[in-house]
Amino acid sequence: MRPGTVAETLRTPVDVAVGILVDGQGRFLLTSRPPGKVYAGFWEFPGGKLEPGETVEQALRRELQEEIGVTIGEAPVWRVEEFDYPHARVRLHFCRVRQWSGDLVMHEGQEMSWERLPVRCAPLLPATEPVVQWLADELH
Repeated sequence: MRPGTVAETLRTPVDVAVGILVDGQGRFLLTSRPPGKVYAGFWEFPGGKLEPGETVEQALRRELQEEIGVTIGEAPVWRVEEFDYPHARVRLHFCRVRQWSGDLVMHEGQEMSWERLPVRCAPLLPATEPVVQWLADELH
């Protein structure tokens, strides 16, 4: 499908809960996309798709437990953005997470990195790049 076609603009977005875990030192967690997934090896904030009937916070709790082994505290939605990838249109609900318990365990074979600005991990998933810029803008 060519960009800008009517069929593309009518694709229903998939809702995704995304966690921006920020530690006591002001670092944020990025994880790599695991082998076998679209954009494998690209870096992103952890999270996943909402299941029917789930709120954003419920989905984020489930996804972070499944993917990285932590139980989160409060996770208010910070920003919502839509991003159109060739394989899917997504509505990303970015949530700040400052409290969690449990040890970080990468259950899907992904890598992890605690980052500061400028980010050292590369390549970043395209929808992750604006979030890093928002974080940078807040610091200035």
